Amino acid sequence: MSGHEPPGLILSRPAGGTSAEARASRWNFLTVLKFSAVSFLAAAVLFAGGFGWFANHVSHLSPPKNVDGADAIIVLTGGQARLDTALDLLKSGKGQRLLISGVNPRANLHDLQAVTGGDETLFSCCVDIDHAALDTIGNAEESAKWVQSHAYQSVILVTNNYHMPRSLLEMGRLLGAAELRPYPVVNTRLDDGVWMTKPDALRVLFTEYTKYLASLARGAVPSSGLPHEITVLNASAVSE
Repeated sequence: MSGHEPPGLILSRPAGGTSAEARASRWNFLTVLKFSAVSFLAAAVLFAGGFGWFANHVSHLSPPKNVDGADAIIVLTGGQARLDTALDLLKSGKGQRLLISGVNPRANLHDLQAVTGGDETLFSCCVDIDHAALDTIGNAEESAKWVQSHAYQSVILVTNNYHMPRSLLEMGRLLGAAELRPYPVVNTRLDDGVWMTKPDALRVLFTEYTKYLASLARGAVPSSGLPHEITVLNASAVSE
């Protein structure tokens, strides 16, 4: 013998090698596939469970029976009921001044006074409007500027019940140490699970829930903006 192995032995793999590697590769693929499926299912369950909690929580929010007075009132535009509620609070002395945030740039103070039927004297002395905000984040940014410019220490926040959780998150990041007192506006009662039978309500709640999750995710990213400290008062009082 020459000591050299035949070319066939050099080029060939050990018997069964290819089959073993194929089985290992297939097992790894199935493992990853199963892990992905379980992770997706777990995420879906958490998402659905979170939505159920969110919808139930929001549907039970209602205006506090006797909200304490504050330095100021902020209302986020989005419906006549919000404006009427905020103006009633201002008129009853629950705040020294009112900011209407997110007003159409083409509307001025006189237009709003005419549309709402509010007292002209009250509008002239105690109502400010913000044209810059285009969304809830913008509402928070413009409201923070307004609050800090007046050195207000407490604020009543007026918006719809379904919009309140996200509004509190966004406002809470920028309003500094001001006490924030939520005043949810309820257009339609959705407690006792009624929201599950109303397609329009489901759509609104689902959309708001996804935005709420996005707001939570944004909050996990450190910001170099205005102070994040905030005290939310009477949050439990608005849930019955």
